[in-house]
Amino acid sequence: MPVAEPQPRTIAVIGGGPAGLMAAEVLSDAGLRVDVYDAMPSVARKFLLAGRGGLNLTHSEAPEPFVARYGARHAEVGRWLAMFGPQQLRDWAHALGITTFVGSSGRVFPQEMKAAPLLRAWLHRLRGAGVSFHAHHRWQGWDGDGSLRFATPAGQVKVGADATVLALGGGSWARLGSDGAWVPLLAARGVEIQTLRPANCGFNVSWSEHLRQRFAGEPVKNVSAAYVAPDGTAIRRAGEFLITSDGVEGNLIYALSAPLRDGIEASGGATLQIDLVPERGLQRLNDDLAHPRGRDSLANHLRRRAGIAGVKAALLYECAAASDLATPARLAAMIKALPLQLVSPRPLDEAISSAGGVDFAALDGNLMLRELPGVFCAGEMLDWEAPTGGYLLTACFASGHAAARGVLRWMDEARTANGDAGFAEQELRLTSSPHRC
Repeated sequence: MPVAEPQPRTIAVIGGGPAGLMAAEVLSDAGLRVDVYDAMPSVARKFLLAGRGGLNLTHSEAPEPFVARYGARHAEVGRWLAMFGPQQLRDWAHALGITTFVGSSGRVFPQEMKAAPLLRAWLHRLRGAGVSFHAHHRWQGWDGDGSLRFATPAGQVKVGADATVLALGGGSWARLGSDGAWVPLLAARGVEIQTLRPANCGFNVSWSEHLRQRFAGEPVKNVSAAYVAPDGTAIRRAGEFLITSDGVEGNLIYALSAPLRDGIEASGGATLQIDLVPERGLQRLNDDLAHPRGRDSLANHLRRRAGIAGVKAALLYECAAASDLATPARLAAMIKALPLQLVSPRPLDEAISSAGGVDFAALDGNLMLRELPGVFCAGEMLDWEAPTGGYLLTACFASGHAAARGVLRWMDEARTANGDAGFAEQELRLTSSPHRC
């Protein structure tokens, strides 16, 4: 009597961002049947929007400082990056026909600068490998029999799977699908979750009506900013930021957003010290301002002697007291360390990314939930954060790769326990594959 061929295992990947798609690729390469479910009409919407102004795929920074960018979670994220880091990500993109280059800042971009060509090539390859996509499927947890439940335009749908990878994103940009709706579903199952908080975000400032009306939308260029955290740690960054009607945002602010946010949570506020002329030392600035101004107004004196005009002058008048402008020494000190009082972070949904999420204590070494065997997590829904500059995307890709390998190891252990051949050979092939993961 002929022996029936074993049916391929079915894996459900819920969430079609970079982490979910990478997990789907690794698993389909191992010979598993993979179904990707997404609540939106199409996958990777946040990825596409993030790449609209130029897709910053990763960074060329050396491994040690690169991993340090992940702060308190550098050890956990470092393990993902050891298997699928920046160079592997570039090699993977090249295999899709996407050439990358290193910009002057060390950031890595596709030659065409856009996300769409990469995504199109990737989805074509995934479909060719047999990955199935299911749009308009909003995950709603589990049914009583363990099936996955989805809300669809046609009504409720139940799906069975041998393993599930959750890659549902954090809590920012809800209109693109990253809305944190998964939090109560996992919390109800006993999964420990850290509160989702804004990361790479702007901050509220109590501007005067004059500054709000005149300068909202103005960039503040060629400055540096320093912040001393409640624990005494001093951080300084250089760059530019944007005045908004509600406060400040932009790359310089985003680079400091994690310690600023934490400082506000700890003490109710944060003071960011802005150096309006970082290229000029305090003594030289003092000497320049000490020149007699004659009939010049203070505004003209600042413009001629310190290069302070426009939005920089407006910030100086906004944040300094009249007594701080009275003498050259006090004025110079204020220009070099202008205290900008931040009230609170902007709302989570406006943030580029989010902090918080599934606590690493809730996961085993395979990124599987301890409370839910066979359920794995990847991407921004995990409790880690990183600055912009390619670090966020790299870790999302790497976490999807790590979760998929975790699925293979878990299934391998289960099959070995039953005396069957496992997935060890497939995993070895994945590791040595010349064109993929």
